[in-house]
Amino acid sequence: MNGKETFMVETLTRELIARLMEERSLSMREAMDVVYNSSTYQALNNLNTGLYFQSPAYVFDFLEEEIRLLSQA
Repeated sequence: MNGKETFMVETLTRELIARLMEERSLSMREAMDVVYNSSTYQALNNLNTGLYFQSPAYVFDFLEEEIRLLSQA
């Protein structure tokens, strides 16, 4: 991963954490745990998925769907 791609992944990760804190009233630690332990985060770091290149809103929807599916299990 080059510097540009790393920056994009880190920026998206920060935005995901901030939205979880805002929309789900999670603490920073809780939001970080959700993001860093998610399949969404793994996909962000896999350049072959291209997810790191998507909008923050799209990636957040992707994460929300993952959370929804896990809560139903």
